[in-house]
Amino acid sequence: QVQLVESGGGLVQPGGSLRLSCAASGSIFIINNMAWYRRAPGKERELVAAITRGGNTNYADSVKGRFTISRDNAKNTVYLQMNSLKPEDTAVYYCNADIAARERPRYAAGYWGQGTQVTVSS
Repeated sequence: QVQLVESGGGLVQPGGSLRLSCAASGSIFIINNMAWYRRAPGKERELVAAITRGGNTNYADSVKGRFTISRDNAKNTVYLQMNSLKPEDTAVYYCNADIAARERPRYAAGYWGQGTQVTVSS
């Protein structure tokens, strides 16, 4: 059984910072790509940032220069450092990871965390 657990969300004023974490646990053989998505009220889910196992990254245009995605492969954890936050960043943020379990090391599946609320407001 593989699980993703996010933490670090909360309420922050515009211009502030937050750091999200997402730890994968369970019977893991390897974690390939990891990513953060978000869903704002009344909007569809969108990709915020993604990172490969080797550390290559890509970002949504709306967060470039403000957000940084990173990962610690030894800890099976991905992070999202969010700086210069804006009210439009308010959303539920979800962690996603492409994981092969030990029981099926040749088969990778996508897993989602439960989501963490980020609210940017004065």
